[in-house]
Amino acid sequence: MKLDVYNQKGEKTGTLEAPKQFFDISFKGGLIHEAYLRQLANGRVAIAHTKTKAEVRGGGRKPYPQKGTGQARQGSIRNPHYMGGGVAFGPRNNANFEKLMPKKMRRLALFSALSQKARENSVMVLEDFTTEKPSAKAFAALMKKLPIKQDVLLVTGLKNETLEKSARNVANVKTISVGYMNIKDFMKYSEVLFLKDALEQMEKVFTSNA
Repeated sequence: MKLDVYNQKGEKTGTLEAPKQFFDISFKGGLIHEAYLRQLANGRVAIAHTKTKAEVRGGGRKPYPQKGTGQARQGSIRNPHYMGGGVAFGPRNNANFEKLMPKKMRRLALFSALSQKARENSVMVLEDFTTEKPSAKAFAALMKKLPIKQDVLLVTGLKNETLEKSARNVANVKTISVGYMNIKDFMKYSEVLFLKDALEQMEKVFTSNA
């Protein structure tokens, strides 16, 4: 798989042979879908919370005598069938939505999605981006010169504060390092831009911790 390489001026300088173990994986739609749902579920926070009849204020006394009224017996006006009563089987804020998935399956899904983007010519490489100080203007100018149609996920090798600060206020751009690559971002952003050192870092991160 060949990836186009661009310099900081936005000029194409050649192509680069992408590592086959990351960019030559067949498309596995079912696995990608499973990994995507797992990430969404694990990022979910339980906010909805209802009170049971034991937690609702009031209702300590019987609403009327047990016998003699001709009505059905009632123990508390805070029972679920009363207005203002507790909720039976309602959502609680201690709900756990976590989904498990083996590391090998997660990585296979990640590389399958990345390989598919490469086959669609949606992956490119940037040689480097250097400035004396963070500059959103310089970074935005570079983005206009590159063949990026919509939005882009910029992947760096190691943490690069200058680049991150330069890209932070540029619309439709997200910057992450190799260790934080995830299926959700690959699904969200239409194109992926790797810094050249990020490809080298991928082999260190994913080969040594296979």
